[in-house]
Amino acid sequence: MLDDTTDLKRLLKDPSLFETRALVAGDWVEADDGAIFEVTNPARGDVIAKVADLSRTEVARAIAAAETAMKDWAKRTGKERAAVLRKWYDLMVENADDLATILTAEMGKPLAEAKGEILYGAGFVEWFGEEAKRIYGETIPGHMRDKRITVLKQPIGVCASIT
Repeated sequence: MLDDTTDLKRLLKDPSLFETRALVAGDWVEADDGAIFEVTNPARGDVIAKVADLSRTEVARAIAAAETAMKDWAKRTGKERAAVLRKWYDLMVENADDLATILTAEMGKPLAEAKGEILYGAGFVEWFGEEAKRIYGETIPGHMRDKRITVLKQPIGVCASIT
């Protein structure tokens, strides 16, 4: 009899990349009430993961933690921020095969396309990391002869993305 389940941990070179908890303030956490939602492999229809389903209150706590972390991030130099993003890029490229395996199981896209998407996304991380070193201000002529407008570019807040 064929096994119709997707065992992602068995398929990965680094099973630690398969995480079902939420990352909040640097810690992997379950939902306070234990809530989960199932992630289904669209090719087979089996459940590949049961992941933490955070409440609005828990998400608000995560946003507050991100706002706290952002203050430290904003104090870092462009070079320091670039180094963090470079490490993230390097890890994405190093683990592209495993990340593509996870993406394929989750989304159902062909493995080669999934790997291309991982590397494409990594390219954005690399580009913004390089740009972090070049965050220059600008001086803009003002509306009066003796006035100039100075523009400083700096982190100003938390953003979120749902993909």
